[in-house]
Amino acid sequence: MVGAGGIGCELLKNLVLTGFGEIHIVDMDTIDLSNLNRQFLFGMQHIKKSKAMVAKETAGKFNPEVKLEAHHANIKDPEFNVKWFKGFNVVFNALDNLEARRHVNKMCLSADVPLIESGTTGFDGQVQVIKQGKTECYDCTHKAIPKSFPVCTIRSTPSQPIHCIVWAKSYLLVEIFGTSEESSPDLDPTEDSENSREIANLKREAEELKNIRDKMDSPDFAATVFDKVFKADINRLRSMDEMWKSRKPPETLDHQKVSDEAQGIDARVSKSDQKVWSLAENYVVFADSLRRLAERILEMKKNQAEGEVAPIIAFDKDDEDTLDFVAASANLRSLVFGINAKSKFDIKQMAGNIIPAIATTNAITAGLCVLQAFKVLRDDLSSARTVFLSRSADRAFSTEKPSPPNPACGVCSVARTAIDADIEKATLGDLVDKVLRGGLGYGEEITVMTSQLLYDCDFDDNVDRTLKELGFNEETFVTIVDDEDEPRVNMQVVVTNTKFPEDSPPITIPAPFEIPKKPSAKAETPKPVLNGNGTNGSATKRSIEAVIGSDELEVQSNGRDTKKPRRDIVVEDRVPSAKKLGKMPATESDDIVVIDDDGTITID
Repeated sequence: MVGAGGIGCELLKNLVLTGFGEIHIVDMDTIDLSNLNRQFLFGMQHIKKSKAMVAKETAGKFNPEVKLEAHHANIKDPEFNVKWFKGFNVVFNALDNLEARRHVNKMCLSADVPLIESGTTGFDGQVQVIKQGKTECYDCTHKAIPKSFPVCTIRSTPSQPIHCIVWAKSYLLVEIFGTSEESSPDLDPTEDSENSREIANLKREAEELKNIRDKMDSPDFAATVFDKVFKADINRLRSMDEMWKSRKPPETLDHQKVSDEAQGIDARVSKSDQKVWSLAENYVVFADSLRRLAERILEMKKNQAEGEVAPIIAFDKDDEDTLDFVAASANLRSLVFGINAKSKFDIKQMAGNIIPAIATTNAITAGLCVLQAFKVLRDDLSSARTVFLSRSADRAFSTEKPSPPNPACGVCSVARTAIDADIEKATLGDLVDKVLRGGLGYGEEITVMTSQLLYDCDFDDNVDRTLKELGFNEETFVTIVDDEDEPRVNMQVVVTNTKFPEDSPPITIPAPFEIPKKPSAKAETPKPVLNGNGTNGSATKRSIEAVIGSDELEVQSNGRDTKKPRRDIVVEDRVPSAKKLGKMPATESDDIVVIDDDGTITID
């Protein structure tokens, strides 16, 4: 079970009480006060302790006969390799982020172990069964990319509270206590000239902030930062007359005036997270959180060992110091630009990308996970279902059979094999000539990649370098692309580092097997079908593609129409026109008209 949060606590309880014999729990997180309203395995006495360890301790009391193993670690750590995944009958995902889900999906496919994927948001939930070669995988359908914001909007012309929050979180905090703003994922350096100018300004201002950081132990540190970002930088923006012809210019803040107004306000005002703070209250929280963060970073530098990377402080929604700083900084900037300020509670949700979580939804979803796992363990995949839970629908549950793998998916629709190699001795040439061409029968036209290009027919510079020199570690995934005229599907080779005797070859050769051809790019597009509401079938389940987490499920549309019609709807070979159903105005054509809007869908 990967993840011991909202769904994870409910799921672990179910697994223990239904008699699963050995359960491994992996979670890298610690318990926070905000978890306790729904993560019932934890109590006040467990705050700041490992979720995995405490979950094992608490759930173990429900059934002492079950063997529980807790791993306070990141599921992406090297110890959790393909061989480790192969040791399980089934894997449950109860995660809250896209990257980790994709990693577990890939590992389960490589280990050929079934995965039960799940997630919730508010009253909505989803459970999906994933089995290599039998069902679609997590990456068979498009997942939404986290929203980014243009630099020019964030830095110069914010118009919404979220713009100011991103500025505080991904620019100001990072520049004072972290790394350069260029590494921030929230800033989108597109190539238009306005953005280019803003990036140049950011680099110049970053240099100024580096100079300010040298004054971190000074008593006027807060005043220096305040004057820089709320006065000097704003005056620079105001000087750009062209920018303010059609919008109201920002107003600078005077440190002396604001600090005088803040006299007598206690810094404990930051505990009032439900109210919107005044200008003076925001300044008090700004100055106090800046002091706390400065003391932390100076202490970290003091204890830094020689040769270690310089310490940084990153934003964490559960870290009061960084949250206070981001909340106060964002609100001060909002006041400068005439934008409504937000409460600390609201800013925590926006900055931390928090999705509403309801304990009842988590409990129902966890129960559905176990029910689907029973079918998988009985090898009765034909009875397995993808299940959707929704309070707003006509029925609480909507189910359908798992969709087949997407033949165009780059993750699951690949051939797979595994080899052992002594990465300190085996070269890339050994991999290409002995394994790929000699063992698997590839021709001259191939491309070999990890996270970087290693080899193709026009690039053979690396053939004499060892695999270790090329960045291979204890377990490395290598993708082989067939570039011949009639190409075969991509191949994924898992290379495991293994020590061989001195007189043995440094790499193993897999037994040859038939690698299927790539499907034709001219595959026929399936016809749209209608659901009971007279809308395109893709607007039901298949358009409810979940980027799902223990506290997160994003609903989005995608173009693959595989939704089965409801049993009470007869779908003819020729799709009836929408106008006959009275759902849209008549047109000259009797073909259904599908209108793509903002992605809002109705769960059937």
